[in-house]
Amino acid sequence: MAQVRVPYLLGHAEIAFLFRVERQTSQKWRTEGTLPKPDLVASGNPYWLLATVLRISGVGDRRIDQGQLGAYKAAIPYGYVLQNDEQLPVILGIQEVGRILGRDAQAVSRWRNRGRIAEADLVLSGSPLWLLETILADAQHRKRSVVTAEIAMLRAGERAPQKPRGRKSGNPTTMVRPPQEVLPAARTFTSADQAAAVEFLASVLTQGYSVVIKPQP
Repeated sequence: MAQVRVPYLLGHAEIAFLFRVERQTSQKWRTEGTLPKPDLVASGNPYWLLATVLRISGVGDRRIDQGQLGAYKAAIPYGYVLQNDEQLPVILGIQEVGRILGRDAQAVSRWRNRGRIAEADLVLSGSPLWLLETILADAQHRKRSVVTAEIAMLRAGERAPQKPRGRKSGNPTTMVRPPQEVLPAARTFTSADQAAAVEFLASVLTQGYSVVIKPQP
């Protein structure tokens, strides 16, 4: 994870770790209402502030293991405590990053796998999270365009409708999805087109695609 200051947040895996229970138990607590409304939902995944989770310790037979808590904090050396979600910085999952960069989540995943996007500031319950400023700085560094309307929405506290995973709902939520990605068309170049070929290859590789070169008979 990147070395930036991030709030202590937990997904179901981290909550299960603190209480020494199965992940399914944490999900059950969410369904039953023992866990309150998530402080953050990013890319459909629910997350809670550490302060929120600490409040359910001691309720019934639920007890946070202090050794586990220390290990959790040690894994986030630049973490800090927030008391409520109003203090949260703008935090993004893969879907939100894709909307900001005008790409789909699969493209962002490819970039991440190939080291072509900033390292995640947090990885919780197996999902990467970034601060908005991390993504904007990375886009500027890599000369990628951004969707200013999406940035403005996120800074205003607005997100595309999304249903937290792990909880059933009787009212399905319509997801706003980015446009279907259009793959670059195949191109043919001759020895006289070296400059155009180099420009095309650079453009495709920058977008995170692989290139297969086939000689023509």
